[in-house]
Amino acid sequence: MRILPVSDTHHLPFWRRPIALLLLMAIAMPIALNTWFALLNNFVVEVAAFDGADIGLLHTVREIPGFLAVGVIAIIIFVREQILGLVSLILLGVASAITAQYPSLGGILTLTMLSSIGFHYYETVNQSLQLQWIPKDRAPQTLGWLIAAGSAATFAVYLVIMVFWEAWSLTYNMVFMAGGLITAAIALFCMIFYPQFEGATPQTKKMVLRKRYWLYYALQFMAGARRQIFMVFAGFMMVEKFGYEVHDLTALFLVNLLINMAVAPVLGRVVFKFGERNTLMFEYTGLVAVFLAYGGVYYLGWGVAVAAFLYVVDHIFFGLALALKTYFQKIADPADIAPTAAVAFTINHIAAVFLPVVLGLLWLVSPLLVFLIAAGMAGVSLILAMLIPRNPEPGHETVFSNAAPAPAE
Repeated sequence: MRILPVSDTHHLPFWRRPIALLLLMAIAMPIALNTWFALLNNFVVEVAAFDGADIGLLHTVREIPGFLAVGVIAIIIFVREQILGLVSLILLGVASAITAQYPSLGGILTLTMLSSIGFHYYETVNQSLQLQWIPKDRAPQTLGWLIAAGSAATFAVYLVIMVFWEAWSLTYNMVFMAGGLITAAIALFCMIFYPQFEGATPQTKKMVLRKRYWLYYALQFMAGARRQIFMVFAGFMMVEKFGYEVHDLTALFLVNLLINMAVAPVLGRVVFKFGERNTLMFEYTGLVAVFLAYGGVYYLGWGVAVAAFLYVVDHIFFGLALALKTYFQKIADPADIAPTAAVAFTINHIAAVFLPVVLGLLWLVSPLLVFLIAAGMAGVSLILAMLIPRNPEPGHETVFSNAAPAPAE
């Protein structure tokens, strides 16, 4: 429990430094989360007999803790961010582990809520710690490598499921249990063997809403809205329309992960070279095309191969979202990082609370309209990205602001 400033960690062996802790956390979280996601669509269709409205309700419940992520600000008054992040990982792991033991709508929704509290509170704290511990000049590249590490962990999960699901007659309970407990064990290891790291700037422990961050808030809101459509309906479409089984869907995830493992470090260099404005504009332009193409897959008979290709491309574009983190790091007061991470996570999930259930009902009428709405959201994000200056900094947060020292509020 020794508290150690990040600036004084150079004497530690690499495996005990802050970047190593971030790396372990980046590996641990996707194991439970993506075990859950890999099995979810088949589990709820085959075991719990979900339809589009049920899956929409589940994902709405899953996003409620994200909407309440602002509560992290109150918790970190009493609990250090590092400890809160690791406890949240344990909750994510344990709740995911016992999912298959409660195969009713009520049971699945309850455990989804618990695991989601763990995930969203972890992710809020994790984003804060990354921006506090990683120097600005190395942030894009380092974040790219952390994404790649998470992709590698997820790849291992998907590979095991794909290879052994049928060969070993694995059950949903066995796989949920293994994935969840591995995540919890890694988090427990980190609690025991790492000192408590202290960032260079003490964090404000109250809600922070600053007018000069308005563009960041708007981009976060739109990112959360369009992300939900992909997270909820892209995989569900592969099962419902094309009859994907567990090993089929997992094989698609594996291909996606292999590509992301190779591409993620490159994405960090892309952000470093071309800047946040150009990177995000490219991402949102690509997402408009991808969501329109999803509609074509559903109604023009383009086939499962095109749908799988779009799924992979979609993930690559989402990887570019690390530019949103580095944009905020460049414009933020260093003391604002922790409270703004919580506020931004809540903003990111405003639409996520109601959008999945509403669009789940719309899905029953017209899946095409769901994807057209997603394309429209990506288009709005593109317009907002055009307002990012080429060299953002405090006082120059948008193309409309002057490069003068930023006021406190």
